[in-house]
Amino acid sequence: MSNDLYTSTLKQLNSKIIPFIVICYFVANLDKTNISIAALQMNADLGLTTSMYGLGVGMFYISYILFEIPSNVIMTKVGARRWIARIMITWGIVSTGMALVHTANQLYVMRFLLGMAEAGFAPGIIYYIACWFPKSNRARAMSFFYMGSVSASIIGLPVSGAILNMHGIADIAGWRWLFALEGIPALILGCLVLWRLPDSPEQAPWLNSQQKSWLRDRLQQDNADVAIGKNHSWLSALKDKTVLLLSLVWFLQAFGSIGITLFMPLIIKSMAAEQSDFVISLLSAVPFIMACLFMYLNGRHSDRTRERSWHLGLPLILSGLALATAIFTTNLWVAYLLLVLTVGFNFALTPIFWAVTTEKLAGVAAAASIAFINTVANFVGLGLPPVLGKLKDMTHSYHSGLLVVALALIAGGVIGIIVSRPPNDRLKTLAYPQSGK
Repeated sequence: MSNDLYTSTLKQLNSKIIPFIVICYFVANLDKTNISIAALQMNADLGLTTSMYGLGVGMFYISYILFEIPSNVIMTKVGARRWIARIMITWGIVSTGMALVHTANQLYVMRFLLGMAEAGFAPGIIYYIACWFPKSNRARAMSFFYMGSVSASIIGLPVSGAILNMHGIADIAGWRWLFALEGIPALILGCLVLWRLPDSPEQAPWLNSQQKSWLRDRLQQDNADVAIGKNHSWLSALKDKTVLLLSLVWFLQAFGSIGITLFMPLIIKSMAAEQSDFVISLLSAVPFIMACLFMYLNGRHSDRTRERSWHLGLPLILSGLALATAIFTTNLWVAYLLLVLTVGFNFALTPIFWAVTTEKLAGVAAAASIAFINTVANFVGLGLPPVLGKLKDMTHSYHSGLLVVALALIAGGVIGIIVSRPPNDRLKTLAYPQSGK
């Protein structure tokens, strides 16, 4: 009977929760990163140097950092449904308003407001998933969630490139059409969240009483001996050694996920200057197809083998090695292939990282800690894009900046292996039904 409940409950969670939050995260990252495609036209229109563009990208992270933890703490008080809806509606308004920018200072202000509006969304959803999915299925659930982020690059980059071709319609620049059109889905989804997203399993109309009882008991068992539990205050959790080490790993990982992603079209343009903006957008999307595949396979294999440490750290080390090799490769197509692998390996650890994190944390302390970990990583978004832009302007090459990224990824992988090792082999001995079979 237990296996039947396990199967039927997880089937409901996978069909009702995952697809909707994947779509929401797709739109979130589309609105956050579409500036990388807009830059192909916008920088010239607004007279932006690479350094100024990097500063504009970084302004998003200033406000994101300031409001991330408060946003997640508020979510635990008012409920996920209302707070996530608020986040999506406000960022949709700001994202659409990016079409009205005419100066560099206006760009900085709008990116600051976008970060303020979106703060708390990603860690809020991570916390939300941990409140629904047992440990035995959490890495795969996280991998599907992050596919929404990566899909924003696979699908969004070519779509954004196509929208750029609307340049001149109604005497409006293509990059303005891009911001105007891609902000609207967030407004629509924000309204749908109020209808589609229950605050907790107890409020889910598509779970029967037996499924709710089974899921409640399973989650209570999972959270019984976490390192930082419901009795910890959110402030004390932020001082915990485990949280600080996890923050360092996610910080170093962000050198790749933030630094490379936001400069991908510009990096590829520097390698293939003769190609059109649309072709550049297609080439920029390919690495993220690999990222989706690697995330799914790594998350699935980690859940099935009940091993976390090597699944977390090794992909990050391989990502750094691939990038370092790409920098010193003279063949452009080999360098591009290595760049594809860099992104794939970089994202592969993501579902494992958040599975490990939510296995060590619970309650409001978990919500605050997840937000804190994400906030620390966003300092990379604040500092790295301006630095990469400055190095590019000074050296006329991305090589120096990308070497820094490669070293950070390797270091993050080594630390990740260490911090994710459990004090005992508890994960492997949990009496869960075997997943993925």
